[in-house]
Amino acid sequence: MSFWQELMDNRILICSLIAWALAQVFKTLIDFGFNKTFRAERLVGSGGMPSSHSSIVCALAASTALQYGLSSFEFAVSFVLASVVMYDATGVRQETGKQAKLLNLIIEQDWFRLDNQEIQEKLKEFVGHTPLQVFAGAVLGILVAVIMEMVQ
Repeated sequence: MSFWQELMDNRILICSLIAWALAQVFKTLIDFGFNKTFRAERLVGSGGMPSSHSSIVCALAASTALQYGLSSFEFAVSFVLASVVMYDATGVRQETGKQAKLLNLIIEQDWFRLDNQEIQEKLKEFVGHTPLQVFAGAVLGILVAVIMEMVQ
């Protein structure tokens, strides 16, 4: 069997990637709805509603549970990974986004210059998630896994 065929036959991987892609599309549509402008960066960027990080790891954990069972080593690993990713998204990464927003406000002040040069780029503010965004991503990932299992 070819490399690509084996990859495409991996239901858990495909399920996880579909969940990630759907989250990115929904995130872009929601951003467009609120801001009335299309930002292509939202299709691959982090932060926003729903969390694609939560979506991909929850699809991974749910599809692993459905394929191997809740008592399996594979589920244990995917569950721990999902827990760490979702905790990080609402903790460290959300705080990083808050700090970036504050630093951007400081940098925008006319009196602030770094070595008499203006800062060329703003710091990225959309890096973390609120608990609601993480929850929505988790629900999306689990739904994708369940639907894919039912379709098969």
